[in-house]
Amino acid sequence: MRVWDVPPKDLCRAHLLGEHRELHGLWNILTHNKAGYSKHPETLRWVGKEQALYNRHEQLVSEMKQRGYNHATPLDKQLATGQSVQDVFVNTLEEQREILRQKPCGCYLTAPV
Repeated sequence: MRVWDVPPKDLCRAHLLGEHRELHGLWNILTHNKAGYSKHPETLRWVGKEQALYNRHEQLVSEMKQRGYNHATPLDKQLATGQSVQDVFVNTLEEQREILRQKPCGCYLTAPV
């Protein structure tokens, strides 16, 4: 499970769409008290930050639409409570960029490390 913190434009197709799918799973854990992965570090960093997670979803959707992908799974904005900014990271932004650079996926990160 991973929700990246790098700009969505820096993600390849697989990571963009994969993060969107993972984010929906995370959203359901947080907003509907689902048990799956509720103790995962990625889940724990979003507890109390549903507004920030909602904002990330909207960023992903915007990038998906710019690339011509359809989107039909909106989140319920009424459930977007808590902090609006994510300030806890499993990996720093620099580490996330390096992780993506090392993958043979086509993520086109051009920002210097």
